[in-house]
Amino acid sequence: MALYEQLQADVKQAMLARDEVARDTLRMLVAAVKKQELEAGKTVTDELVMTILQASAKTRAESIAQFTAAGRMDLVAKEQAELAVVRRYLPQQLDEAQTRAAIVALIAELGISSKKDVGTLMKAAMAKHKGVIDGKLVQKLAGELLA
Repeated sequence: MALYEQLQADVKQAMLARDEVARDTLRMLVAAVKKQELEAGKTVTDELVMTILQASAKTRAESIAQFTAAGRMDLVAKEQAELAVVRRYLPQQLDEAQTRAAIVALIAELGISSKKDVGTLMKAAMAKHKGVIDGKLVQKLAGELLA
């Protein structure tokens, strides 16, 4: 089953289970996909849906950080619940140790030795590990390893 069809089916399941957080979050994701399809004229593919899911997860993570800084724990809880729903559909992210190993391997593979080549390393890492690696963590680790 395609990812978009899975989202639509899960909206129905969430409605039957009376899971309001999942229902609302999934409806928002389905609407974002439809918007891309209609306004941008894009064909619905798993890659498009994955891009929307990743953007949604990133937005929620940023919101959690901002709400935590502002002391709005009620909104933090809401965003965390929505983020958990979105993450169900994303591939498992590499942890810090796995990311470090991948970066070390890429540094050796590309022959990078100075901090000025961080951009090249970032581009290669994000392309090779698309969707499963955190860009901020890659940047942090690259800075440490190439210092």
